[in-house]
Amino acid sequence: MKILHIAIIASLLFAFSACSSKEVFKPAEVKDDWEYCGGSDVTIEGVASEAALVEDRKVLAKGRVLDVIIPEDQKLLGYSDGWVMSADIDGNLTLQYATDNKMVEKFNLKRTIATAGIKDDLLAVLFASNEMALYSIADKSLLLKEQGDAPIVVNSKIVKPSIKDDLVLFSTLDGKVVIINSQTKKKLRTVIVSSEEHFNNIIYFNLLDNKIIAATGHKILSLGEKEIRTDFDIRDVVSDDKNIYIATKQGEIISLNSDLQKNASAKFPFAHFLGMIVHNQKLYALEKEGYIIELSKDLSEHAVYEVSIDDGYVYIDGKIFFVGDEYISVE
Repeated sequence: MKILHIAIIASLLFAFSACSSKEVFKPAEVKDDWEYCGGSDVTIEGVASEAALVEDRKVLAKGRVLDVIIPEDQKLLGYSDGWVMSADIDGNLTLQYATDNKMVEKFNLKRTIATAGIKDDLLAVLFASNEMALYSIADKSLLLKEQGDAPIVVNSKIVKPSIKDDLVLFSTLDGKVVIINSQTKKKLRTVIVSSEEHFNNIIYFNLLDNKIIAATGHKILSLGEKEIRTDFDIRDVVSDDKNIYIATKQGEIISLNSDLQKNASAKFPFAHFLGMIVHNQKLYALEKEGYIIELSKDLSEHAVYEVSIDDGYVYIDGKIFFVGDEYISVE
């Protein structure tokens, strides 16, 4: 028993020693305090696709608090085509229209929902089992069902389905992009982004230069006339109309073109990036220790500013970082 007691104490001391010696980002020079920040009018209590849950179960999206209340037993799924989406663990889905709180649609889908996307009358649902389905909002009918491989464990950044004209693009929980024609109700193609066993869901999806750009935490894909993949240990991805910017878990920010060719990079040892915003000719990266890094878009120049942030949910709405009850604007 004494030996066991000593072993437990030793393991705890090792754990505390490991935590205390953990390296953090320490900039060589801090230019100034960041001017455009302070206490926010809202507190972020949860984050979803293009929306955040704030106090009183209200929803922040598109720069304003919407006249929508999320039911106590439901989780916010996101905002899509003017609808706020929420659901409980049993698949009871509620759609509330942001500008008319009398427009409410409900579905009983009987399975836990990971995320969803809407365009006009079309509702695309990605279930936690990785099953995909299309429904008509007007008559609640099932239009298509497609089974995916069930994931083991996923990253919290889950991408909602994207609907472009007749195409529905599902970013799956097992590292694939599934393309479905909503008119013919047929699957056109499945594209593998990466094949890792854990945390392999798509965390970023966009269309750039007529190419599909998709990323998991391990790899990024460019799909145009050919498929191009590159390995990165990814924490966050953003893009403008020309370039892709990746923040890695190693504290590096990398600029790529749409063919995933490297334009430039900047290294910030031990930086833990909470998010990035591209605005005008600058890239802004928020760092966990309380810094905002302002970079030129070619990454050749940067300045580090100090900001006051505590631990909390991080939500990016346009040109503003929200962290808990604080905001940091980039203009």
